[in-house]
Amino acid sequence: MNTNRRTRFAAAVSGLAALSLLVSACSGPAAGETEEPNDTNTTTGENGGTGEEITLTVTTFGTMGLDDLYAQYEEANPGIKIEATNIDTGGNALTDWQTKQASGAGLPDVQAVEEGWLSKVMTVSDSFTDLREYGADDISGNWVDWKVAQATDAEGRIIGYGTDIGPQGLCFNGSLLEEAGLASDREGFAELLGGDDATWENFFDVGRQYHEATGKSWYDQSGFVWNAMVNQLEEGYYTADGELNIVDNQELKDRWTLLANAAADGLSDNQTQWDWGGGQAFVDGSFAVAVCPGWMLGVIKGQIEAGGGDASTGWDFADVFPGGPANWGGTFLTVPTTSEHPAEAAALAEWLTAAEQQVAAFQAAGTFPSNLEAQQDPGVTGQSELTATFNDAPVGEILGSRAEGVHAQFKGPDDSVIQEQVFGAAVKEIDAGETDAEASWNTAVELLDTIVG
Repeated sequence: MNTNRRTRFAAAVSGLAALSLLVSACSGPAAGETEEPNDTNTTTGENGGTGEEITLTVTTFGTMGLDDLYAQYEEANPGIKIEATNIDTGGNALTDWQTKQASGAGLPDVQAVEEGWLSKVMTVSDSFTDLREYGADDISGNWVDWKVAQATDAEGRIIGYGTDIGPQGLCFNGSLLEEAGLASDREGFAELLGGDDATWENFFDVGRQYHEATGKSWYDQSGFVWNAMVNQLEEGYYTADGELNIVDNQELKDRWTLLANAAADGLSDNQTQWDWGGGQAFVDGSFAVAVCPGWMLGVIKGQIEAGGGDASTGWDFADVFPGGPANWGGTFLTVPTTSEHPAEAAALAEWLTAAEQQVAAFQAAGTFPSNLEAQQDPGVTGQSELTATFNDAPVGEILGSRAEGVHAQFKGPDDSVIQEQVFGAAVKEIDAGETDAEASWNTAVELLDTIVG
């Protein structure tokens, strides 16, 4: 470890590092509250105590629940100004990062990296700051172990602090299920799907019952369902040793056949991903079920509000998932080596991912903490504005339950490209009723050869 840089960092952040190291000894805030960051001016290490303001740029994406935290950090650290950019989706954030990485210019001081393209980032991991130089190895025990392992490159460098993980449950509209004569409470719905033994076959069969009773779609669109089906496999688009794992993968093809047949039977509503008719589809009863990693809860809450709905819309959240535990997503805060203020950037990234701030992010967006202490905090396990949107479901407790047994599936360098561009095109075909399971699988294989090679 570079002890000179470590010493400089300690001077730069003063009490801030100590705050994070003491996380395990402090209880988290009550719902809706966050602990104030240390009021030490963090500019002293970089500019010799001149008091000159330092601007830190941050790039995130989607709904991460961090927006309200920046002002708190600035208030407690008057020498720091944060300029935050939020990109709408992880896919667009990947394009933005790749463009700037290739040009060598324009990267922020703190870059959010999504799990799906972490392997691509790892191919150039030496262009990211080794956060061990700023104490990441000392506090790595604060996060779930597989999250830290994901952020550690082949040389043992830790290049990211973990924000959230994405254990999945099912969002469902109890009012719609009741109208269809199906179990509509959380426990009854989970049992309807098979409880701990729920399978995708069960999920689609219940969907056919719902469709027959109502004439309506079961779920919003096939892309997100497919993502969940792939993510819960021991190996997905890549084997654990980094080889493509699609063309001769019978297990993957069998799951595709289940999905394509379900779409052919009218179970998919063919919604546009990330749009849902401006939120209207969550309000007007277009479909009854959606796959929900924790962060999706915040997305759906926003969609319901955008569509003019409220907590009475009927949406709920159940402790069940077809096929067993599954993780979708999760993000890391990294510091590119192009940052002119790596000590301050590392301090900010560390603070944003400490227990208190992960609790606040969960309450804002449903992003389930990767920080172990935050997972047990009453601000996560208790009630909040977020839980009210889902019929007062104990969403934090449910996500904690759904996180049991989750493993970190290896994501290859083109994992997100395969999901969005290869199978994304095939998903559109089956949802539009333009093809069958076999032909759409062949479409995906052909695109794979063209796009990935």
